[in-house]
Amino acid sequence: MYKCKMDIALIDSSEIIYKGLTSLLIDPEIQYTVYFLEGIEALENIRPAPDFRVVIINPTWIQNRLTEFVRIKRKYPRIKWIGLIYSYFDKDLLIKLDDTMELSDPVDCLLKKLKKYCTRNTMPVNAQEHLSDRETDVLIHLVNGLSNKEIADRLNISIHTVISHRKNIIEKTGIKSLSGLTIYAISKKIISFDAE
Repeated sequence: MYKCKMDIALIDSSEIIYKGLTSLLIDPEIQYTVYFLEGIEALENIRPAPDFRVVIINPTWIQNRLTEFVRIKRKYPRIKWIGLIYSYFDKDLLIKLDDTMELSDPVDCLLKKLKKYCTRNTMPVNAQEHLSDRETDVLIHLVNGLSNKEIADRLNISIHTVISHRKNIIEKTGIKSLSGLTIYAISKKIISFDAE
């Protein structure tokens, strides 16, 4: 059983880096969830913002946006910022980050860095229950834009039952907004995200 859960944001333009990182983050003690974001402004657009412990960022995204980066860093003081280095960057830029790692660093190096951030204020994964089949059905319809009445009609249940399932979903996931639930559903592979 996992000892803790860690949400990580990866800010990079490379889906290959994202998929590689996601496949490497395997630890018997930590459950990692990696969110792929294109730009630091995307961090503020997720509602509610996942409880990111770490943001792994390609420093290119902050190179010409230092003022915005410093503002966001102050807004989220608990987040640790790790620069993913695969080209030359000025050290004055890199000192704005909490840590750095080279793309060529061993996986163990990254896992050690992440583990030290996971030991602070983490929620045990077993505190988060799994959604029931019916709650999953309600979630799918919610993220597809259906109202409570439409969901009740589709699933042949009462509106009160839909509302009860919604409350359970919010309680179990800790997410209240529709956009946050959509990200949750995509990350848990409850729905698929097909970019056209």
